[in-house]
Amino acid sequence: MKLATWNVNSLAVRLPQVLDWLAANPVDALVLQETKLTDDKFPHAEFAAAGYAAQWHGQKTYNGVALLSRSPALDVVRNIPGFDDEQARLIAGTVDGPLGPVRCIGGYFPNGQAPDSDKFVYKMRWLDALHDWVRAEMAAHPNLVLMGDFNVAPEDRDVYDPVAWAGQIHCTPEERAQFQRLLALGLTDAFRLFEQPPKSWSWWDYRNLAFRKNQGLRIDHILVSPALKPRVAACGIDKLPRKNERPSDHAPVVVELTAS
Repeated sequence: MKLATWNVNSLAVRLPQVLDWLAANPVDALVLQETKLTDDKFPHAEFAAAGYAAQWHGQKTYNGVALLSRSPALDVVRNIPGFDDEQARLIAGTVDGPLGPVRCIGGYFPNGQAPDSDKFVYKMRWLDALHDWVRAEMAAHPNLVLMGDFNVAPEDRDVYDPVAWAGQIHCTPEERAQFQRLLALGLTDAFRLFEQPPKSWSWWDYRNLAFRKNQGLRIDHILVSPALKPRVAACGIDKLPRKNERPSDHAPVVVELTAS
């Protein structure tokens, strides 16, 4: 069973690239972030033609998330229950597959802008609410995966220049502590279960030839529950779509789960 996450940074622009990627990488489920589409504009027919059922939660111009799956997702949740939020940032559903039902949570975590901003306060509140809700979800769904654009680089090795980024957004002690709180629930960073190439990033700024220079951050993650951890066979970042014409600034992250 393969699951993936990808911040596409506008599905209206990147739809052909997503369809091409799914054709080449027929994952069982894919969560998307920054679709930037109102619900009435979501291209569900195009995904259905490609063999994927879609669930989505959008808004105009900003944010927006979606869950694409081979089998229709059940018990779908949009945004964090109990957390009043006008921004479309989270979608969850139970996806059936070769391993049985898996709870897939896809999130577009707030950016936070700057450590001294109101947006950073919102990010901390959002992460607190996510933590508490995911804890309850894990109790109800032993096979659970939390994936998406976390907008957090958990460690210095996830940053191309740790000195320059020290204390900056994505790398603050507060954000990294929130990431550790999620791991303390029993979740595991699937990417770090394996030896990975050095300087492995999932996001590169459009500016300053960052991708060509490989100056990026690893801020897109897949966290797996204790029941799924022994089944993780591989996890990697697919950099090829970042080489496309008019690419997203993020690359897909893919995890492969096996039955034993």
